[in-house]
Amino acid sequence: MTDKKTLFIDGKEVEFTDEPNLLEVIRKAGMNIPTFCYRPDLTSFGACRMCVVEVEGRGIQSSCTMPPEAGLKIHLNTEKTRRIRKTVLELLLANHDRKCLTCDKNGSCELQQYAEEYGITNIRFPDKALEDYLPVDDSSPSIVRDPNKCILCGACVRACSEFQGHSVLGFANRGAKTVVQPMNGRPLGQVDCVNCGQCVAVCPTGALTIKDDTEKVWAEITNPEKTVVVQMAPATRVALGEMFGLKPGENSIGLMNAALRKIGFNLVFDTNFSADLTIMEEATEFLERLKSGKDLPLFTSCCPAWIKYLETQHPEMLKHLSSCKSPMSMLSPVLVDLVPKYFNVERENLVVVAVMPCTAKKYECKRPEMYRNGRPDTDYVITTKELGKMIRSAGIDFNALQPEDHDSPFGEYSGAGTIFGASGGVAEAAIRTAYEFATGEPLNDVDIKQMRGTSNRSRDIELDLKGTKLVVRVVSTLVEAEKAIQEIKSGKANFQMLEVMACPGGCINGGGQPTSCNDSKIKAERAEGLYKEDAELPVRKSHMNPSIQKLYQEYLEYPGSHKAHEILHTIYNDKFAGSYKDV
Repeated sequence: MTDKKTLFIDGKEVEFTDEPNLLEVIRKAGMNIPTFCYRPDLTSFGACRMCVVEVEGRGIQSSCTMPPEAGLKIHLNTEKTRRIRKTVLELLLANHDRKCLTCDKNGSCELQQYAEEYGITNIRFPDKALEDYLPVDDSSPSIVRDPNKCILCGACVRACSEFQGHSVLGFANRGAKTVVQPMNGRPLGQVDCVNCGQCVAVCPTGALTIKDDTEKVWAEITNPEKTVVVQMAPATRVALGEMFGLKPGENSIGLMNAALRKIGFNLVFDTNFSADLTIMEEATEFLERLKSGKDLPLFTSCCPAWIKYLETQHPEMLKHLSSCKSPMSMLSPVLVDLVPKYFNVERENLVVVAVMPCTAKKYECKRPEMYRNGRPDTDYVITTKELGKMIRSAGIDFNALQPEDHDSPFGEYSGAGTIFGASGGVAEAAIRTAYEFATGEPLNDVDIKQMRGTSNRSRDIELDLKGTKLVVRVVSTLVEAEKAIQEIKSGKANFQMLEVMACPGGCINGGGQPTSCNDSKIKAERAEGLYKEDAELPVRKSHMNPSIQKLYQEYLEYPGSHKAHEILHTIYNDKFAGSYKDV
């Protein structure tokens, strides 16, 4: 048991145990102080100086970098600390592009929030000179970088390095000329950025934002000649509600369906359906590799950031990657081929939109491999946050909606499809089906709980397929993926499947989700929302989904068939690493 100690905050005795710094002790005690640079899942940096406190006998201290000690007497809002915070805010605002009304972060910007809280109405320092403004970088298909709104907190630099081990972003120059930028000042779209959006998730201002495609989607919806269909990923249903006051993890799929129809989408489908489809193909592929012993371990292929990382950093390892497309990129060609047949729609008038928790999906849909006949199967990807923006702009009272069901037949799904949104979910879903494919016997206990978890970013799970021993490794963040790759290269790897999600905790914490600043509690609640739906659904194995069975009977023949490979599989090659079509 961890020994409890006490210190004093504004005269109140407060217990602490293993908190890493004073800021966490303060928050645990139900109090808070402002900070820009501190993010719980990242190393403490102490750059912004907003979280200063006054410690008796120690003077002014940065609470995010000072460890707690028994007996300390801390004061949060003294004349000195408030003066320091106000001065920091004035200096940041003096060097900041203050076009707040047209900023994507307007209303959710931490700098804006603290300026209001501290009553900053006049700034003593001169505005930034017009010639000092830097160009906005919108070269990436996923992320827009505006250096004029950067406050040099360094959160994005640490997220890129500590989550992805990539260090695409870094500090350049010195003094007043310091900027955060990709190497050599190159555009973000021309470096090895994997488009994961974790830099966006931790950015407190509008310096890094999601590339907004909502106006393009509105243009399609309002075109009377177009039939616009939409699919939404598993993780979106347990996060969208946060933008409308619902609790993290609360499943709002019925409200989402209703909202999408009110916005103007003609048909509403669910990517959970094609998550089941992915499992049919991936479980088959895994068992074939297991039987032949070739190209093991099998790498999952649902995460586009992970795929790009392999292409650019380890192209020789692409042979391990499953040839299965992601669920989004499986469902879209199915819709393109069958919606015209089932719903009497002309292909040239059909528009496919995907709602994803992931900024990298914007990149994925524009990859050459996702085009057929000169056109992408997925026309547009919008994130969870973009959908929330569309709902608000349409004047829809989200919480007053009556839940609605999805459209058939590409909306039915199993619990296995639902858990794709959490780290470990793809592997758990695959094993549920692979076990029954391999043994011909039912898997009675489908809850493989050792595969679950949002805090442990790497875990090995030992399984028994009726005498065949397996080890599955589940990792989130590319830092952990890199460790697994090095084990494989050194011959030390003992696992036969590797599930990788680039975002910490999986898609529930994707770069396109409502910002959680990598809050561990919010991640866990979102994951729990998915597992709750899984437990409540009547079908919990992908191969038992009757709509999936019918799709194979009428269209795909059988898992792993030539037809299935033609529609649902692809091959990635380092030749195309980083390429996409800007449409």
